[in-house]
Amino acid sequence: MWLKKFLKGVFLLYGIYAAIVISYFLLIADSSNSPNGYQGSAADPTTFMNDRQLELTYEYSKIRHIIFFLLTPFDWVLFLTILAVGFSVRFRNWSESVTKISLFQKGIYVFWLSLFTFIIMFPIDYISYQLSKSYGITTSTFAIWMKDQFIDFWLDYLFMALLAFVVYALIKKYNKRWWIYAWVISVPFTVFLMFVQPVIIDPLYNDFYPLKDKELEEKILNLASKADIPAEHVYEVNMSEKTNALNAYVTGIGSNSRIVLWDTTLNELNDNEVLFVMAHEMAHYVKKHIYMGMATYLLISFIGLFIASKILEWAVKRFGQRLSIKGINDIASLPLLLLIISMLTFIQSPISNAFSRSLEHSADEYAIEMTNDKTAAISGFQKLTIAGLSEVNPPAIVKWLRYGHPTMLERLNFLENYDVKQTN
Repeated sequence: MWLKKFLKGVFLLYGIYAAIVISYFLLIADSSNSPNGYQGSAADPTTFMNDRQLELTYEYSKIRHIIFFLLTPFDWVLFLTILAVGFSVRFRNWSESVTKISLFQKGIYVFWLSLFTFIIMFPIDYISYQLSKSYGITTSTFAIWMKDQFIDFWLDYLFMALLAFVVYALIKKYNKRWWIYAWVISVPFTVFLMFVQPVIIDPLYNDFYPLKDKELEEKILNLASKADIPAEHVYEVNMSEKTNALNAYVTGIGSNSRIVLWDTTLNELNDNEVLFVMAHEMAHYVKKHIYMGMATYLLISFIGLFIASKILEWAVKRFGQRLSIKGINDIASLPLLLLIISMLTFIQSPISNAFSRSLEHSADEYAIEMTNDKTAAISGFQKLTIAGLSEVNPPAIVKWLRYGHPTMLERLNFLENYDVKQTN
């Protein structure tokens, strides 16, 4: 009886929430194409986008926002359903019936949990893929998309299994203090993961190679030399088989750190625009933004794990018997732990996003100071906006919860009003 009432309440609340989200973005939210006070400026999309591009951007952005705000709590509903219906307990019982070895039991349990969530989420992921493709953002064939889906599945499974092995071993041994030891272990693991990502994980998805355009490479090397950055840290990646969007990023740490340019960026931007993009990414390297981001993540995770441990302990005491969870050291409580972590991550996202936006703005400042080329900087961002059908002025709630970069309105306005003479 309690199960029917619980699930009915959960789905009713989600339905109400979904109706509010859809109504807000379709009827209320206004990501104006011509923000008040910016008409005719570089930040006014009507000055660099045609009517069709404006229409597509408006439609696509609204749909993407709706999907994001519906999917985040959908994960929570899914975890709650897995717990309430008893799937988690069944996965545990199946794993225990196969082997008596605890390590293998956890591996089997995580596999069934991962497979179940993958199957449930697959139709939603496919709809998102088709949506992006219909708007000309995604160019991946179904085969390429499926390949990435399977890579995602096995990587997620690997990390989830590792999480289960470590966390539940620590819970069994240390009970109330497990979160401290889990955090301590996460520090070297995070550093290791960031070190190997560019050479082991990223190449699973795409091919990376030194920049092909040697003339442009020489210009970039000169720019890198001014910033005291090793030349071998500039790479090109073949993203054109997957997307029409433009991007560049900095990844890795130590000897494995890389500045990466998508080939779509190289195809659509001229040399001066590429140099501004490169200067922006070099700023992350020069200003140690990766290390700052990593330190911030570790601080947030320390606080988050403490809070998660307290909520997990309370929830298992309060609902454990009803859910057939034996204790916090029972692997069947994993969906509950994932639910708590997901909710805490969402709650703190405005803070981490704000910090990320500050770093990105700092990188923009560095880039314009280094290149002293407002025209290239502005046109480069405008082309990036067109290629990704990106909003110039998104609703505030979208900025707070989704944007790790300043909005295009903020970036273009900053560049247009930047006094290049101050660099002389």
